Amino acid sequence: MESNAVLLESKSSPINLLNEMHQLRLLGHLCDVTVSVEYQGVRAEFVAHKAVLAATSKFFKEVFLNEKGVDGPRTNVFLNEVQVADFASFLEFVYTAKVEVEEDRVQRMLEIAEKLKCLDLSETCFQLKKQMLESVLLELQNFSESQNSEEESTARPSILLESKAAAVAEADQADCPLDPPDPSVDRPGNGTSPEISAAKSKEKI
Repeated sequence: MESNAVLLESKSSPINLLNEMHQLRLLGHLCDVTVSVEYQGVRAEFVAHKAVLAATSKFFKEVFLNEKGVDGPRTNVFLNEVQVADFASFLEFVYTAKVEVEEDRVQRMLEIAEKLKCLDLSETCFQLKKQMLESVLLELQNFSESQNSEEESTARPSILLESKAAAVAEADQADCPLDPPDPSVDRPGNGTSPEISAAKSKEKI
């Protein structure tokens, strides 16, 4: 009777493998490639494993697969226009799948990922830049909303003052007559009436 097949899968094995390879690199054990980087006169050398670099970078994969012969125990690869700190961060990422960098270096890490054709690092940088952009847009939106609320709060008292001023002006106009009295018109009580004045003017004629 045939038994059913079962799957033996370790969730921790990939992480353990990376950690072990990282420790071997830090100790310089079993390293078979030396990468020399130089940028504006600053130069440094890094030892690593061909298999790890080839598995994470298409650039290194092409270099190692196309090399004719090895002149010594290690292959030497030279990279110009690559900053020492950036390549050190690149190595840490490919050996640990994570690296901590300053925000202003994210763009440079993206550039080195594209130069070395490291897809995982490129995607990680793109995602981080997207999050940073969304965060900035959210801050701008919150700032704009706070500015609008402040403008509204300052506009409301001025509207109230204008309405109060209009009410006071209406009250003043109600207390005072709109047209001042004409002094040339005779008022009743000053000794003459309109009829008497008309009769006197006829007598004179």
